Amino acid sequence: MGCVRKQNIFNTTGAVIKFATFWLMVLIQLPIILLLPRGKASVWYMGVFMRILLILSGIKIRVHGKISNHRPLLIIANHISIFEIATFPVAFGGSFIAKKEMESWPLVGWVARKFGVIFVDRRPSHAIEALKLVQQTVSNVKYPMFLFPEGTTTNGSYVKPFKSTLFNFVENSDVVVQPMVMNYRYRDGGVINDEDLAEHFGYFANAKQDVGPLCSRERSAFGQVFHVMMLGGFMVEITVLPPPPLAGKDRKQIAETLQKIVSDKYMELKDKEATK
Repeated sequence: MGCVRKQNIFNTTGAVIKFATFWLMVLIQLPIILLLPRGKASVWYMGVFMRILLILSGIKIRVHGKISNHRPLLIIANHISIFEIATFPVAFGGSFIAKKEMESWPLVGWVARKFGVIFVDRRPSHAIEALKLVQQTVSNVKYPMFLFPEGTTTNGSYVKPFKSTLFNFVENSDVVVQPMVMNYRYRDGGVINDEDLAEHFGYFANAKQDVGPLCSRERSAFGQVFHVMMLGGFMVEITVLPPPPLAGKDRKQIAETLQKIVSDKYMELKDKEATK
């Protein structure tokens, strides 16, 4: 089941057309995004915007389980590529807590701000300011907020330790934290081996990987989108897990508890699929 599609002139031409169509759709939608007030409406529209990218990229979504109806709700998940930023709003609605560097990306930063994304400076000297911003936003919005506690993407072979800083505001609060596990599959549901996942579908820096295969060519974010369009896409399979009890735990214990839940389930699903 499933394999990496061989690259040829036809796939490349098709990807060029899809990539150009995506940017045309971005330009068409810019006036709409500009006029949308920041808040629930703009966050809802992010799902519309991202659905176009998923269709053009050939991304399918399969979801197991449901997110909690409790608010405020913080959803955490493992992170392999930029496509989680597109699939989560389409599947669940809501917005993101993202690293500060993304705010400076041309066009992307501006659009993301309109879509309710919170950009957080994770440097220790800015920790108090960052936590205050996250706490205020998560506590007041009526939609889920997504966080990738690894702080970076991986090659998909493992789940990195979770950074505990942003869980500080969860201590002794009414914020429910719900873990999700995200796997990549071929479009037909077949297993992608670690080597192909790293080489073609993951988006990461080799220097930040602790174990597993590396990619022979590190691409830019838009280069990765083009590459996936050329491959014909893939499936993002999301397993929603129940919120664990976190009362009485400090931020480090919360991070360790959530990382173990996500990592154990991720490796279980990988091993289960690999043995079929």
